[in-house]
Amino acid sequence: MQTSESPPYVGRFAPSPTGPLHFGSLVAAAASFLQARSKNGRWLLRIEDIDPPREQPGANESILRALDHYGFQWDGSVIYQSASHEAHKDALQSLIDQSLAYPCKCSRRDLANAARGPLGIVYPGTCRDSKDLIDAAVRLRTNNTEIGFQDALQGRFAQQLESESGDFVVRRRDGLTAYHLAVVVDDEIQGITEVVRGIDLLDSTPRQIWLQRLLQYQTPDYVHIPVITHEDGSKLSKLTGANGISLNSATKTLCAALAVLGQNPPRELAYASISDVWSWASESWQIEQLIGQKTIVKTA
Repeated sequence: MQTSESPPYVGRFAPSPTGPLHFGSLVAAAASFLQARSKNGRWLLRIEDIDPPREQPGANESILRALDHYGFQWDGSVIYQSASHEAHKDALQSLIDQSLAYPCKCSRRDLANAARGPLGIVYPGTCRDSKDLIDAAVRLRTNNTEIGFQDALQGRFAQQLESESGDFVVRRRDGLTAYHLAVVVDDEIQGITEVVRGIDLLDSTPRQIWLQRLLQYQTPDYVHIPVITHEDGSKLSKLTGANGISLNSATKTLCAALAVLGQNPPRELAYASISDVWSWASESWQIEQLIGQKTIVKTA
């Protein structure tokens, strides 16, 4: 909750250029945008372009074109995560220097018989005494201190990282910065005070809070909105064949996004201008409509 002593609100939307903006991404963008505007805050757009092997040619331009066409107005210039490469390296080196992270050369085959927890394979700590960084990933040390937080929609959520995930990768073996480290460093650099994103990333949050603590960063507030699914229950995503949003019916599609966010836009709004839709949504925004919801099925 913002108080007179709180830092100014800063939110963000951070898509990866691995495909066009689909309906699930539009919903997440709308939620984070409206939450920032409801707090009289800034809303940043960050393109998370640090995984070239997964990027799709032209996806970056396609995402920006769609967001602009749908009337999103971000504050300042578009931020590219790749521009923070040196900051990512410095944070990693700090963790290594303090023996909070270590090199790991375990392959998937090496871990095939490892125990499994709710987050997948629980790393058994095989390389904890290793010092050889050549051709190695880097893992962050964990322990079983409970890492918990109060999510604005989902309530309290906590994990014991060592037993639920084990030490996790912060730099991949191919030298690329892993998602958890990159997002934590960038949120700190950009002064993010609240993260609004899909509930599919809820499990990632304790690991990111652990990193924030070790790096002596501020921890933002978190709001995990319901994930949009196909009728068969699978997440609406690029991997499950989600199509890019149409640029020909923007107001209707935006109204549909507001509807799944529990905002109940009037039917006639679908025939108004994009600016009118945003004006109505900004005045009517109530994220509390989503409390406790975990999934929303997208119908045709």
